[in-house]
Amino acid sequence: MALRFFVGILGGSFVPCQVWSTGFFDKNVVGTANALTGGFGNAGGGITYFLMPAIFDSLVAKQGLTPHVAWRVTFIVPFICITVTAIAMLVLCPDTPTGKWSQRHLAVQQNLASHGISGAVVDVPGELTDKATTGTDSPSDGSETKLGFEAVEPKQVGSFAHEAQIGEQQMLDTARGEVVVKPTFREALPVIFSPQTLVLGGGYFCSFGGELAINSILGSYYQKNFPTLGQTGAGNWAAMFGLLNVVFRPLGGLVSDLIYPHIGVWGKKMWIHGVAVITGVFLIAIGISNPHDQNTMFG
Repeated sequence: MALRFFVGILGGSFVPCQVWSTGFFDKNVVGTANALTGGFGNAGGGITYFLMPAIFDSLVAKQGLTPHVAWRVTFIVPFICITVTAIAMLVLCPDTPTGKWSQRHLAVQQNLASHGISGAVVDVPGELTDKATTGTDSPSDGSETKLGFEAVEPKQVGSFAHEAQIGEQQMLDTARGEVVVKPTFREALPVIFSPQTLVLGGGYFCSFGGELAINSILGSYYQKNFPTLGQTGAGNWAAMFGLLNVVFRPLGGLVSDLIYPHIGVWGKKMWIHGVAVITGVFLIAIGISNPHDQNTMFG
């Protein structure tokens, strides 16, 4: 029970990883970026099926450990990998594309000012409902600085002639949307229970949730239906399922980004749900047929 608890927390790190990745890329390419990140992350399920049985077999055959002890010692390897990765992320990886999380507003502030736009981006710290202030307002408290700013001289704006021309208010609104602000619980509730969130959550539940469930039992399923494979052989075949993420998850994101300029968000929705239905049909077919012949299962 304790082991499953910590494994669950570890698996949950996938979600903040996707949020972190989203913050580094524009909406036109974020699908491909997240798909690459998620694809390599999900491929860990396949790599695990390759490595863990091999390490287990080595400990039993070459180190003389009993199976009862060997499977426990095997977990030292992922522990080392996880610890090294976590330390490397803390030391080497920036919080945002512009640096520290606490300074995430500065680049937006400077960019707007260089375009000759005055205004307030957002309060830091603060909530979504906090009132904006002008650039001339002084903070009421030293710990809560309003992010108001003054524009540069108009003569500097001409250097941005190659950029898409949008109004000042639209640019300011876009900039405000780029700076993440922690919502209150009251503000979060309508978002959590909105149809958009529920539909996306349902899609993730059926796709990523289904994949995790399949990964957890696939090795045992192959070993039961094809006993001649043995533990290592069943694990190797089960690994194929996880390793497909290296190719097909990035491909899904790439197709999504190709669809977006032509159809918009609805194109992405149709793509996600269409692929989900096809996947569900194949899963039902495999479940009903329950093949015991390797040629039928693997081709």
